[in-house]
Amino acid sequence: EVQLVESGGGLVQAGGSLRLSCAASGLFFEDYALGWFRQAPGKGREGVSCISSSDGSTYYADSVKGRFTISSDNAKNTVYLHMNSLEPEDTAVYYCASSRDCGIWPYRNKYPTAWGKGTLVTVSS
Repeated sequence: EVQLVESGGGLVQAGGSLRLSCAASGLFFEDYALGWFRQAPGKGREGVSCISSSDGSTYYADSVKGRFTISSDNAKNTVYLHMNSLEPEDTAVYYCASSRDCGIWPYRNKYPTAWGKGTLVTVSS
């Protein structure tokens, strides 16, 4: 059974930084892409960022390009999301997810194969 466990959420002021972590188990890490979706109150799901564990290719939503960086540590089966210059609009529950590749990340009608339980990020103005 695939398990994805997020950590690192919290409350931060606008302009601040946070780092989210996602520890994966139950899958062969190098065969998958992992990344982050988010859902803000009253809004739909947004694919934030993804990284392919096999070749390191990445995807970023336009809303976070230049501010967020995704990285992975294959030895620890862990993916990180480094979030800088946070804005109140980044407030959301952030979910770690896995899929065969990052191709589904931009599409709301496509779904990853596994989800974490989510971690709340709150950015105050």
